[in-house]
Amino acid sequence: MANRHEEALRKSLNDPEGFWGEVAEDLIWTKKWDRVLDDTNAPFYRWFTGGECNTCYNALDRHVEEGRGDQAALIYDSPITGKKAKFTYTELRDKVALFAGALRAQGVGKGDRVIIYMPMVPEAAVAMLACARLGAVHSVVFGGFAANELAVRIDDAKPKAIVSASCGIEPGRVIAYKPLLDGAIDLATHKPSACIVLQRDECRAELKAGRDIDWNEAAAAAEPAECVPVAATDPLYILYTSGTTGQPKGVVRDNGGHMVALKWSMKSVYGMDPGDVFWAASDVGWVVGHSYIVYAPLLQGCTTILFEGKPVGTPDAGVFWRIIAEHGVRAMFTAPTAFRAIKRDDPKGEFVGKYDLSKFETLFLAGERTDPDTLHWAEDILKVPVIDHWWQTETGWPIAANCMGLDPYPVKAGSPTKAVPGWDVRVVDENCEEVKRGDIGAIVCKLPLPPGTLPTLWNADQRYMDAYLTEFPGYYKTADAGFMDEDGYLYIMARTDDIINVAGHRLSTGGMEEVLAHHPDVAECAVIGVADQLKGELPVGFLVLKAGVEKPAADIVREVVAMVRDKIGPVAAFKQATVVKRLPKTRSGKILRGTMKKIADNQEYKPPATIDDPDILGEIDEALQGIGYSKARS
Repeated sequence: MANRHEEALRKSLNDPEGFWGEVAEDLIWTKKWDRVLDDTNAPFYRWFTGGECNTCYNALDRHVEEGRGDQAALIYDSPITGKKAKFTYTELRDKVALFAGALRAQGVGKGDRVIIYMPMVPEAAVAMLACARLGAVHSVVFGGFAANELAVRIDDAKPKAIVSASCGIEPGRVIAYKPLLDGAIDLATHKPSACIVLQRDECRAELKAGRDIDWNEAAAAAEPAECVPVAATDPLYILYTSGTTGQPKGVVRDNGGHMVALKWSMKSVYGMDPGDVFWAASDVGWVVGHSYIVYAPLLQGCTTILFEGKPVGTPDAGVFWRIIAEHGVRAMFTAPTAFRAIKRDDPKGEFVGKYDLSKFETLFLAGERTDPDTLHWAEDILKVPVIDHWWQTETGWPIAANCMGLDPYPVKAGSPTKAVPGWDVRVVDENCEEVKRGDIGAIVCKLPLPPGTLPTLWNADQRYMDAYLTEFPGYYKTADAGFMDEDGYLYIMARTDDIINVAGHRLSTGGMEEVLAHHPDVAECAVIGVADQLKGELPVGFLVLKAGVEKPAADIVREVVAMVRDKIGPVAAFKQATVVKRLPKTRSGKILRGTMKKIADNQEYKPPATIDDPDILGEIDEALQGIGYSKARS
């Protein structure tokens, strides 16, 4: 009997129009498309041209009309504030319609941009869906982003309105948003005509007369807005991702292809049915929050969880298990770094035994490569399948995964399994020739990309071409490196920038990290390549130890050096590592290896706007000096 994953992949590549046209029938369209795949302006492909739809209608209204109105649509759980709330599909639709009316009263309409600068509160999702309801284009910017970074995004998106809150709340501190927002508007050339501000009890903001409006007052004065049909190819949102020039890239997502791909992925990739409870422990500032907190679960008629907290410290390393047990979560999606933090604080997984996880079936990990040690640890303590999968801000949904709604494959630790239907993934060399199975190369995706991916960058078609389509003609450049094994399993080893050249040997830092993570005392690790006059580059490891480890750091360093020599060989030239308290990361959990490398090489660097805590960079600098790098070298 044929494997359903293989059959779907084959059909999606051989007959993409037939495959996605059939999938699209599962959505409600106000006007059916003329063409499923429009290739008349390649490589700017478009999906479902001529079609009209409304994403908010498909996420909310249709479920109410089809009898699911009393089901929970969104559960808010904030261990930081101690607040919880539950919204049915009818309640969420009504809140969204009312806030859409509030935006409309400020002149926001179809095609206008709205920046959303919010913490993890239900109103963030309401604002996103309200924009979708009006046909306006939202751009969510991480709450608490620095004023100058927000200003750059204001000038690029040119929003008619900004939706914000008085503050965000982190463990042990309150971050006032309004001074940052005011500073950004002062810096920006473009000035929004209105700012709607949600006042939180923990910190009240001072509103500026003539521009700022209280959220509750705006909603109270509004008339509910109906769904506005838009072209399938019209943009739904812009999400800014870091650019190499310092100017962020505005990834565009369309309406039609996005809702088709995301609804399909909820069943096919994540195995979720209408009524199931799904939890993506992320933030609406990231693509994961867009795709799998807000849009995909609601398009599928699931119950989604919006969590304001951390994997540890709110209040302890058992908070994930409390959420799963209390709300009946069937599947969860989070970053591997969250599990490394839990493993660091609770290495034996003792908190798991305190909760009833009987409804929990699958854990999905993505955002950083899942090292085998973390995967096995999660499998051992949870006793459920742990699924590594791989995707990007630009793609909007998974490129490679073990599709739980099709016929899952056996798990191979270190691999996100195989290409998801719709994706033609290749591993190539610098000449765009496919490499042998098992050899490391650049991972690319053959054009056209499936629905739901970026059709271009906001007002930057040439930059889209230069960034993604030029280096490997006919392919999308993922900027990830890795290999494919004899069974067709993909292994994402590093960003292409993280493949280091040691005396002519191309080596994966991810492969070395895999070895370090296997040490019983190591909770988390990173490897970077630092400049070396003799060998070009040399690897240096950073180790975060598990709680309660008493063995001397020097002994652990000697042991991991020996492990790399044993597993990878002397060719790796891995001779130096240092123990640190923590690693510098973005808020989504990505380790800032590029910044660490600049520190090691004594180069100038600017802390990324997405960094979780800039103070960590000073700790990394000191650690590097302790082993002869960074400022100590100059």
